[in-house]
Amino acid sequence: MSGYPDHSSMPDAVPTRSKLLSTGFRDFVNRHALAHPQKALTVQLHNAEVCANMSNGNFPRQQMHLIIALYSCQPTVERVKRYTADCVYDDQFVYANDRYKMAGQWFALPKLFKSSVNESYEVIRSDEDMIQFKNKQSWTFRLIPKTATITGLVSLVLDPATKDSDFMQIKYHKDQANDKDYSHEGLGFSFKKWQADNVVKHMDTPELKEFEQDRTAAKEHVRKYGTGTEEGEAPKRDFTS
Repeated sequence: MSGYPDHSSMPDAVPTRSKLLSTGFRDFVNRHALAHPQKALTVQLHNAEVCANMSNGNFPRQQMHLIIALYSCQPTVERVKRYTADCVYDDQFVYANDRYKMAGQWFALPKLFKSSVNESYEVIRSDEDMIQFKNKQSWTFRLIPKTATITGLVSLVLDPATKDSDFMQIKYHKDQANDKDYSHEGLGFSFKKWQADNVVKHMDTPELKEFEQDRTAAKEHVRKYGTGTEEGEAPKRDFTS
């Protein structure tokens, strides 16, 4: 889907329902939607309907779009500050348990990828505790002429202390590629943690100085989910298609 808002200057005002629906229709008429028109239109209308109901201010539409901007290799200090100092970022390859380590991951993306394009998103859940959306992203590597398109389920747990404020922050960011949660055990988890701990040490990006004090932030207890199914209340749907 095309026609996402300009991530560099997210508006404070929430668009009207009619504007969202018209934007959704315009986005529908593109090469992705033409391949599966009925499904694409349903998703667009669903997203527009959810976004149109954000006017109560409890659902932070801007939060979702700034996260998409981060995935699209557009990191800024202000966007990263939308996470708490003691936040956790958790995906297939990384487990970063403070904002300094997580900032290292976001600012490393433009060095690894020539481009990252958000192809589509679908809102799954939106309430005062969590934003959850299915995200389809195409990544083009810098060193090899190859593009990989990955669909994942992004879950953003909101910080209880700021979720009702004008500067809402994210406490836990999880990106899953399938229906199982991460076990956070064994060699795989050790590698994820090692990667997060060490990447930031070898970066000279000046923006990271803004987050050096976050290295001493309290560290959340690692959530272990065993097999990654019922024990951890993991989502049961498959979000890879």
